[in-house]
Amino acid sequence: MAMFFETDFAGRTLRVEIGKMARQAHGSCTLKYGDTVVLVTVCRNDSASATADFLPLTVNYMEMTYAAGKIPGGFFKREGRPSEKEVLGSRLIDRPLRPLFPEGYYNETQVIATVLSVDQEHDPELVATLGASIALGISDIPFNGPIASVRIGSIGGQLICNPSLKQQKESELDLVVAGSDESIIMVEGGSRFVSEEFLVDALSFAQESLKGVIELQKRIISEVGQPKMTVTPPEIDSALEARVKEVVTDKLRAALTVPVKRERYSGLSKLKKELVESLSTEFPDRGDEVEAIYGDLKYKMMREMIIREKKRVDGRGPKDIRNITCEVGLLPRTHGSALFTRGETQAMVVTTLGTSEDEQKIDALSGWEYKTFMLHYNFPPFSVGEVKILRGPGRREIGHGALAERAVSKVLPSEGFPYTVRVVSDVLESNGSSSMATVCGASLSLMDAGVPTTSHVAGIAMGLIKEGDETVVLSDILGDEDHLGDMDFKVAGTTEGVTALQMDIKIGGVNAAILKEALYQAKEGRLHILEIMKTAIQTPRTELSAYAPRITTIYVKPEKIKDVIGPGGKNIKGIILETGVKIDIDDTGKVNIASTDGVAAQKAIDIVKRLTQEAEINKLYMGKVKKIVDFGAFVEIFPGTEGLVHISQLAEERVKSVRDILKEGDEVLVKVIEIDKDGKIRLSRKDALGQSL
Repeated sequence: MAMFFETDFAGRTLRVEIGKMARQAHGSCTLKYGDTVVLVTVCRNDSASATADFLPLTVNYMEMTYAAGKIPGGFFKREGRPSEKEVLGSRLIDRPLRPLFPEGYYNETQVIATVLSVDQEHDPELVATLGASIALGISDIPFNGPIASVRIGSIGGQLICNPSLKQQKESELDLVVAGSDESIIMVEGGSRFVSEEFLVDALSFAQESLKGVIELQKRIISEVGQPKMTVTPPEIDSALEARVKEVVTDKLRAALTVPVKRERYSGLSKLKKELVESLSTEFPDRGDEVEAIYGDLKYKMMREMIIREKKRVDGRGPKDIRNITCEVGLLPRTHGSALFTRGETQAMVVTTLGTSEDEQKIDALSGWEYKTFMLHYNFPPFSVGEVKILRGPGRREIGHGALAERAVSKVLPSEGFPYTVRVVSDVLESNGSSSMATVCGASLSLMDAGVPTTSHVAGIAMGLIKEGDETVVLSDILGDEDHLGDMDFKVAGTTEGVTALQMDIKIGGVNAAILKEALYQAKEGRLHILEIMKTAIQTPRTELSAYAPRITTIYVKPEKIKDVIGPGGKNIKGIILETGVKIDIDDTGKVNIASTDGVAAQKAIDIVKRLTQEAEINKLYMGKVKKIVDFGAFVEIFPGTEGLVHISQLAEERVKSVRDILKEGDEVLVKVIEIDKDGKIRLSRKDALGQSL
């Protein structure tokens, strides 16, 4: 029997239906927000893998094109591999859910959110996250929820919960915040140079906005929720644990303080192997348990060093930032390049300039979208000294690229720059915060390419170690501090303010005080990094690379567009064939002509101007006589445009016959003396006598 629940969510009705659709799933619900409808299901395997030591959770967010009354583009006419938007949507759901499963629950679990209807006003991704929490909450799967997500915008300094699509376009803030009624678990978003103080207010506003739908979930779970399956955390043999500590504690402490990553990892790996071998006789066939205890001891020891001694594995203090070097212009044939190195993290970032033909065309539910700025992030296996099969970008690569793109896009020119811009970041070394190295490298590379950005953008990743009431916020975290810490909080921006941020939590959540401390500590680090970046290149280059296309923009009257294109595209194809340029014309009459050859570009410009030129009063033209009549001669002053030279305007003296002066095919200098309201042109040979072009 279907059950319905309703509540107010940001001034609009949210309706939850349970028990009607997808009843064989372990948990399912259908949510309706406006005319946006999302079905969310969750299923689990009956048992965990015997060797599992992590939660195999998969989240899939799917936008069905029929939801917007569309048929998919492309040859197959059906949904295929997930789009980047669907991947990013999946991540927005996955990230706040993942830390809320209890230790010891290792059953393979899948959450699927299917967008069934979309109204272009109510965000299906937020609805999907809420639905995932409800589906997990009413299932027998252990889950420490409920949680919810809201989108926060700001127009004129006024914070808005769940802004419409129109409001989002006007907003200086676009922030997705997920959390419970007591803490924040995930943050993702961008902003137009807002202050840290404003972001703290926005996060507090977001958490307050979550409370209504959290209460709704609690009511739903109390009425229809199933009893949760029992999960027993793995037990640790106290005798074995004591022996591991006895054998390895001092050596482990020394190994954890080796500052160089490869040497540290090598030493830790060797130490683990020696530990297992040394205890194999005393504790036969228990190598897996020994390794698990060793890993737990390493986790606790590293955190204790930071909490008690304020000392990190590479010797830095909590606020210290690794050594940074910046280089630009390394690659001679690219349009712009930069190498950004921070400690053992390094990104080679390259900028390429293209034309409108290079725009990315996206078949979205809201209709066709066009992107003129793209930032792509690659993470090859050699960056961490591994051997792996090279595949297409995964969810992590797409997510990191989107974060960096959001951060850097705020400093790009809003108009007057006719190029399509692609930035590619290849991570060459990685030991924490490669996405923020990408932000810094992208800013340097864009300036090296001559893209007129308004300022540099820098990014920094913040971490957290929390033990009870004791907390330490870390600046510029290492890979170990990300893996063994409690928070990964990335903040990017300029000297004016924040342009992008992303936060993931590995504990139950954090409060506003910790977030505030992290934001202000991040600002201190960001300003330090920006000063170093300026030493490599302070402002964008005034000249583009010799290998970049030069785009010249000219304007013609909209009614003249047909003259440039010609019948069946004859004219524009002829220009391209003759000059080798690329030409793009829009409906407003803006003509972009792109070429790396300046002479060819000018030739194309001249042709376009000749095709679209109009007669001007008192201007001289060298015309060609096309037709003789009794009362005068019709002269073509440029292709497609003729005027009449009346017999009285042929000469100073009286002319008896036009043919006494002109004949068909003659070239004659004439002057425009009148253009009437119908566009008819009167010419004079008499007024042009004795003059020259």
